[in-house]
Amino acid sequence: MFSRKDLECLDPRYFEIIYMDDRDVTIMSRNTRHMWYIHNPEYPLPGSCIIFHKHKVSHPYHQHGRSNTLRQAVRSIKSHDKWQLGGRKIAN
Repeated sequence: MFSRKDLECLDPRYFEIIYMDDRDVTIMSRNTRHMWYIHNPEYPLPGSCIIFHKHKVSHPYHQHGRSNTLRQAVRSIKSHDKWQLGGRKIAN
């Protein structure tokens, strides 16, 4: 389960927080507008998180990866944002 301290890593300046409780977090990156759903089933081990991702609200989620902590999942999301923003080519 996510503790209150775990949930503090969700910076509202970086993420629009859609939903959060002790097992689920849904956020949108303010940089890429991508949606993220992080689930903590505590199975097979306490603290394991499953990270789901979608590019648009209307799209279905796909599994992006796993992390041991919510803080680690947030680092992964920020890294993905950096890659996404750096990889886009601007049309002339």
